[in-house]
Amino acid sequence: MAIPLMAWIRDKLALNVVCKLHRQLLIHVWKMDIGEGSIISSNAKLDKTNPRGIHIGKYSVVTFGAAILTHDWVNNCHRDVHIGDNCFIGAHTIILPGVTIGDHCIVSAASVVARDVPAGSLVAGNPARVVEKNVETTRYGVRSSRAN
Repeated sequence: MAIPLMAWIRDKLALNVVCKLHRQLLIHVWKMDIGEGSIISSNAKLDKTNPRGIHIGKYSVVTFGAAILTHDWVNNCHRDVHIGDNCFIGAHTIILPGVTIGDHCIVSAASVVARDVPAGSLVAGNPARVVEKNVETTRYGVRSSRAN
């Protein structure tokens, strides 16, 4: 089934213009450390209280509604959040201050990440727990096919 022309144009514009402009805004205005090719949804909530504390690796995706926090008002502290290369952060996920997510990780939707996530892990839940280890992902956190 062919995609209607206007839908195709809209999708290309959204990816090539809106996403790239949003990424440049986060890097140059807010001084966030966002790696080459990473995609941040315009509906993601990145902490502007400590924007320099957000570090996202190359070719990772932060989807809509995800919140990345780098400050804790209760304990009066700022802590950096590090997300590795080729990661996928699911919709409505909350990543708390001081968390490091390794390379090639997948964080399931609506998870609350309160502790570090080892590289190559799939985590889910509240609080997020490792569900699967030795996960292999390609760019944008897409699972690579496995030879069985």
